[in-house]
Amino acid sequence: MRLALILALASGLWGQTFQQRGYVDLRTTLFPQAGANDSGRVIADALLRYEVSAKLTPWLKLNGAIDARTDTHRQTERSLRLDWQDRGFLRPALSFRRFSATAFKGPVTFEIGKQFIRWGKADILNPLDRFAPRDFLNVIDNEFLGVMAARLTVEKGPHTIDIVVQPRFTPSRTPLLNQRWVVLPASLAVSQGAPQLPGGGQTGVRWNYLGNGYEMALAFYEGHNHLPQVDGRLLGSRIEVFNRFAKMRMFGGAGAVPLPWFTVKGEGAYFATADNYLLYVIQLERTIGEWTLVGGYSGEYVTEKKTERDFAPDRGLAKAFLLRAAYAIDTNRAVAGEAAIRQNGDGAWVKGEYTQTLSTHWQARASLTLIRGGANDFLGQYRRNSHAILALRYSF
Repeated sequence: MRLALILALASGLWGQTFQQRGYVDLRTTLFPQAGANDSGRVIADALLRYEVSAKLTPWLKLNGAIDARTDTHRQTERSLRLDWQDRGFLRPALSFRRFSATAFKGPVTFEIGKQFIRWGKADILNPLDRFAPRDFLNVIDNEFLGVMAARLTVEKGPHTIDIVVQPRFTPSRTPLLNQRWVVLPASLAVSQGAPQLPGGGQTGVRWNYLGNGYEMALAFYEGHNHLPQVDGRLLGSRIEVFNRFAKMRMFGGAGAVPLPWFTVKGEGAYFATADNYLLYVIQLERTIGEWTLVGGYSGEYVTEKKTERDFAPDRGLAKAFLLRAAYAIDTNRAVAGEAAIRQNGDGAWVKGEYTQTLSTHWQARASLTLIRGGANDFLGQYRRNSHAILALRYSF
């Protein structure tokens, strides 16, 4: 591939190390019920992911990853253009997942290019992840998108300062209007309009402190919300809806304290945006033998409500009990589960997964997701979208 060739040539010229790895993932998603606006019950996906890195000098490293994918449900573009922005409604058939350069000297690390930036420390819900948009074509089974950014990290003893500048906005990819993860009234004629993508940049800074028996962090973000407000206009007999992204300012923090029986983690932030609100999560975590157990609660407190229609999965998981468990049966087999259960019982999402390593290169996975609840609940509105996933992966 072009990416591998570029990095391999660069590595050869400088006489340093070149590493590569990747996998092919084949997945089938089975829905027992048809959606309100989507009769499809079987979706097949194929993904080739290839990652490379080249250390050009003792202080400079190039990182790259490329995705090639397709599917049977028109969630992926049929054009073979090479995408690097991740700003379209569909997944690109061919895209740069990551392409960055990392320079490091002593306590200072600087990375520039397309990269992944995670600030959250909790499980399932992370209010601090402002530089981490996601692909929500399947709202429940989603993955992160890389962003174009410059990131400076300085470590000094127990202190770490992280400064991020993102010059070009990357939105989260929202569900497609003609598929089951968008729930609309049957009588409403709706079409998708072009999004109103903001110009300008996003900036943020995080301070992390690793103390004697505890860890804490403070974070600030200013830019736009990568999750959209949904607006619309009347065009004849139909409504054209479009996404717009509100300005956002965030003040947040996180912490972790290991205790004799479990570790307490907390993460929360106050957001000044289309709505003003506090979003937080508190959890307990414990490892017992081959078991890892996590249980917690996510909450929200709204100080000012100014919008009626938005797509906010992070807030959709608020006011709920969050659970996660994982058990390593042996070196080749593992099971895991996670759940979000609304405190008033109006919505619930439960997922279980079994993974088995078949050989050095092959791995099989099976998962089952159950969604229940009322039509007015964020989780409950997807109650017809319970599904099973069967996957086979070849790693190289």
